[in-house]
Amino acid sequence: MLKHIGKHNEKKIVLLWREVPGEDHMCLVTYSDLLPRIYHDTVMQVLESPSGQQSLNLSDALHRNYMPDGKNCLEALHTNGLIKKVPTNQILVTPNKSSTVRLDELNKILNEMAKGEEATKRLADLESQRGLATKKSTRTSAADVGEAPSVQASANNFLTDKDLAQQRIKQAEAMKADAARLLKEAEQLLAEAADLDPVPNVKNPAKKPATKAKKS
Repeated sequence: MLKHIGKHNEKKIVLLWREVPGEDHMCLVTYSDLLPRIYHDTVMQVLESPSGQQSLNLSDALHRNYMPDGKNCLEALHTNGLIKKVPTNQILVTPNKSSTVRLDELNKILNEMAKGEEATKRLADLESQRGLATKKSTRTSAADVGEAPSVQASANNFLTDKDLAQQRIKQAEAMKADAARLLKEAEQLLAEAADLDPVPNVKNPAKKPATKAKKS
C-alpha cells in the first residue's frame, strides 16, 4: 500500500504533513483530483518514489523536487492555494488493503512507537486484523470532530509563510544534526587511519632535472 494517501469527505487527498507544528490535531493536504495535470503527475511521481515513501511527511520529499515549470513542488502548491489545513480526525487513511483508520488515531500510534514495544504491537495489530477499523471507529460524527468547521477556501486553510518557516527550521535542524554526525564519523575514520599507519606513505614526485639543450 502507498503511504501519504487518503480521503476527506469522500474526496481523494494527498497527505503532505500529518501534523501541523503546534497544532497536532490538524494536518495539511492537497486534493489530488483538483490538481492541474502538470502538477498532479509530478506530485504522484514524487509520492510513489522511494524518497516519497520513505519520508515521514511527503512535504519533505516535495521540497526536494521541482515541477515541470521549474518551481519547487511544495512552494508551487502553496502559492497556487492548493494546500488545505484539515482536522486529522476527518482524514481516513488505509494502512492496508482491508482496513481504514482515522489519521488522528494513526498519528497517536506512530508517535508512541518510539516509546516502547507496546505501541509497535498495536500498529502490527492494526495492519494484521481485517476488522479492526469498524464502521463505528471510521465514521466521522459531530461528536468525533468536536464540531470542527468544514474546510473552506479561506486564508486560514492555506499553508502559511509561518508554516513554511517552521518546516525550514525543522529541516535545518535535521541537516545540522546530520552534519555533526558525519563530522564525528570523519574524525573517527581519520583516527583509525592514524592507528593503522602512523606515518602516512605520501610520496612527492621528484622533480626531473632540466634537460640541457644539445650543442649543434
